[in-house]
Amino acid sequence: QVHLVESGGGLVRSGGSLTLSCAASGFTFSSDYAVSWYRQRPEHERELCAAITGAGGTTNYADSVTGRFTISKDKNKAYLQMNSLNTEDTAMYYCNAISYSHIEDDYWGQGTQVTVSS
Repeated sequence: QVHLVESGGGLVRSGGSLTLSCAASGFTFSSDYAVSWYRQRPEHERELCAAITGAGGTTNYADSVTGRFTISKDKNKAYLQMNSLNTEDTAMYYCNAISYSHIEDDYWGQGTQVTVSS
């Protein structure tokens, strides 16, 4: 069975750091899969935070996290390193993997909660 499992969320004070992980099950983060991290803040739409291409050579970030968040991946996991967290980063964070060759292979995890206290 194919699925993604996020971990690493929790409660952190403003200015702190967290690293989120996304484990793939039933497939691997090969070069065929682009991986992204999204988040949904309270009373907001789900938004893209960061994305990385299948080969890992290109990353993109939302303006709100540029310079603070770093996305990376290896064969089995994707990561989101989050530094200088602030209360606006409080959200449920979701991992997404989508295949270049089979667009229907679009997988989401259940999310991991990040709460930043002031």
